[in-house]
Amino acid sequence: MGRLEQGKGYGTLMDAGRMNIPNALTVMRIIFVPVIVILLMQGDFFKALILFALSGISDGLDGFLARILNQQTELGAYLDPIADKALMISCFVTLSIKHIIPGWLSVIVVSRDCIILLGVAVLAIMSVSFQIRPTMISKLTTVLQLLTVFLVLAVHSLSLEGDLKTVLWGFYVVTAILTIASGLNYIFKGIRCINSTT
Repeated sequence: MGRLEQGKGYGTLMDAGRMNIPNALTVMRIIFVPVIVILLMQGDFFKALILFALSGISDGLDGFLARILNQQTELGAYLDPIADKALMISCFVTLSIKHIIPGWLSVIVVSRDCIILLGVAVLAIMSVSFQIRPTMISKLTTVLQLLTVFLVLAVHSLSLEGDLKTVLWGFYVVTAILTIASGLNYIFKGIRCINSTT
């Protein structure tokens, strides 16, 4: 999800809600989410890994295509973070329910996203305009979350849980720290947007 900044409105840089190739790839990622959850619940980690990898590739591809084809739209600006959050929250919650990753890590990931959504709602209610742009820390957080889930799925697909337990816990800790830092960053930026309008 992107950075909250004051702006002249929602989507001043983009066309209205046009469906194009980048947006279609984003919709595909959203469709993949329930399929991945079902595969995880069934313990089919290899197929879930394949779909998760395709989702990650399409995440980078849709942004790249939107830029080079000049097909950035307001619809895509909203769909992309929705797809990211739907995938991450679903995977972390499902894996924690199955006791594959620590529950506290899922709580941190979900809490951050809830705080962001709450902040966006508060800004909208207060009629504070803002633009959604990615920050470096939000990008790093997304990458770490993706890598964590990918590594967990790969390890369980290859039955290497015991051999890489320490590595997995290292990813859990780093991902948690970055997620908390990213959440605090959004809170401070939201407060700054509110203070600058009062």
